[in-house]
Amino acid sequence: MTGNAALRAAVPRLQAAGIADAARDARMLLAYAMGIAADRLTLHLPDTLSPDAAAAFEAALVARINRQPVAQITGGRLFWGRRFKVTQDTLDPRPETEILVEEALRRPFSDMLDLGTGTGCILLSCLAEMPQAQGVGADVSGPALMVAAGNARSLGLEGRVRLVQSDWFSGVAGQFDLIVSNPPYIAADEMPGLSPEVLQWEPHLALSPGGDGLDAYRAIASGAPAHLRAGGRLLLEIGPTQAAAVSALLSAQGLQHIRTLNDLDGRDRVIVAEKPIEPAANGGV
Repeated sequence: MTGNAALRAAVPRLQAAGIADAARDARMLLAYAMGIAADRLTLHLPDTLSPDAAAAFEAALVARINRQPVAQITGGRLFWGRRFKVTQDTLDPRPETEILVEEALRRPFSDMLDLGTGTGCILLSCLAEMPQAQGVGADVSGPALMVAAGNARSLGLEGRVRLVQSDWFSGVAGQFDLIVSNPPYIAADEMPGLSPEVLQWEPHLALSPGGDGLDAYRAIASGAPAHLRAGGRLLLEIGPTQAAAVSALLSAQGLQHIRTLNDLDGRDRVIVAEKPIEPAANGGV
C-alpha cells in the first residue's frame, strides 16, 4: 500500500470517530509512522509503506480514534518554534500560550520562575531567547518535572535551568525579575464539557483546582510579592472569563500596572502585573 492509499483510507475512519480535523491529523500521523517531517509528506505519498510503517500508522490511528491527542501519540509538539516532548503527565502546549512568552520577552530579565512548569515550554522558550538568563521551573508533579528535564536537555538548556518539586511557592526560595504561570483554571462544573482529548488524556491536576477555578491564582497572588524583585513582572495565563477576578486578587496584594492581553480570537488570555519599585530609603540620591 502506498502512502496515498493509506491516507485515503484513514481519513474516513477518523471522521467517523468524530475527529474535527481528520485530514490534518491523518497526515501528521502518517508522517510520524513513516519517520519523516510532516512538511515532507507530500513528496513521499507515492512511496510504498514498509510493514513497520504500516503497523505504526495503524497503531497511531487506533490511538487517535480513542481520542488520544496527536502530540501524545507522536511524542511532541512544536511551541515557539521548538519541539517539546509531551506525555500524559503534562498539558499539551497550546498556541495561545505563546502570547505569554511573547510578552515575557518584551523586557530583559536575568532570572525567572515558572510555576506549574509542565513540559517546561514557557520557561525553556523564554530562556532560549534570553541567553544571559537563568530559570527555575516548579511543579508539584514529579513525572512532569522529568519531562521538563528531558526537554531542557534536548534544547541544550539544562545548565541554565533548575527544576524543583513544589506546590506553588512552597519549595521556592529567592526573588526573580519575572514570574510566569499557566496554572489550572478550569472550574469544577466546566470539566465535563471539555473535549475527550483533554478530559480523558490530560492530567486533571494541571487542568482544574476544583471549585471556582481560582484557587491557583489565590496562591500565586499571595506568594508573588515576596518572590518578585522591585519592578519585577508577573504573567499569568487565564480563562476567558477570569480577568476581573484575577486582576482583583493581584491588586489586593499591592501589585500594579495590571493589564489584560487578548488572544487572536479576542478573548482575555494573559494578565500582566508588576511589583512596585521601592522608593529610595531616607531620601538618598
